[in-house]
Amino acid sequence: MRSVGRWATGLGAGAVLMATGAWVLWPAGVDARLWGEVRPVIENRLVADSRGSGYGEAVAGLRARWFCRAEPLDLGEDGDGVVRAGVNTLCMEYGVRAGALVECGGSRYPQVLRLERAADGGYRVVSREEPPDGDGYAEWIEDHFGFSARSGADGPMSSTALETAARAHFGLPADARVADC
Repeated sequence: MRSVGRWATGLGAGAVLMATGAWVLWPAGVDARLWGEVRPVIENRLVADSRGSGYGEAVAGLRARWFCRAEPLDLGEDGDGVVRAGVNTLCMEYGVRAGALVECGGSRYPQVLRLERAADGGYRVVSREEPPDGDGYAEWIEDHFGFSARSGADGPMSSTALETAARAHFGLPADARVADC
C-alpha cells in the first residue's frame, strides 16, 4: 500500500461526506443514487483488501483496524448492468492506546472498480485496478480517466471522517487526540 505521507491531506473539493450534513458536490455526470448504492460496497472492499497490510495490526494491544473512504471521479453503468467506478481512495489504519487514537499507516490513490448486481439486488466488486508506484503512474491515470476525472485524481482527501469513525469504533471521546503509532 502507498503511504499517505506522500499525499497532501485536506478537504477535497470533489465531495463532502453526506454524514456530516453538509452539501455534497460530485463531479459532473455522477449519479448520486447509483453512487449511494455502490459506495458502501467499494469502501467495504477497500477495508477488506487493506487487512493484514498495516503495522498496527502486528502490535499487540492496539486493536488496530482499517477505515476507508472513496470519492467518485467518474461513475457509469453499461447496458449489461456493470458499473465502472473511478474513485479517489483514502484508507487509514487506526488503533487505540492510553485514551488516544493512534494512526499507524495509510494510503491514498485513485482506483477503478467494476461492480455487478448480486443475487440479493445489491452490488459486488468484480475487479479493482490501481496505478503502479513510480514509473507508469501518470500514464495509468491518463489511460484510465477522462480529462475532468484526471484533474481530480490527485486531489487531497480529508481523514477527518475516518478519524471520527475510528473514535466511535474504539469508544473514544470525539475530541480524543490522534497520535502516531
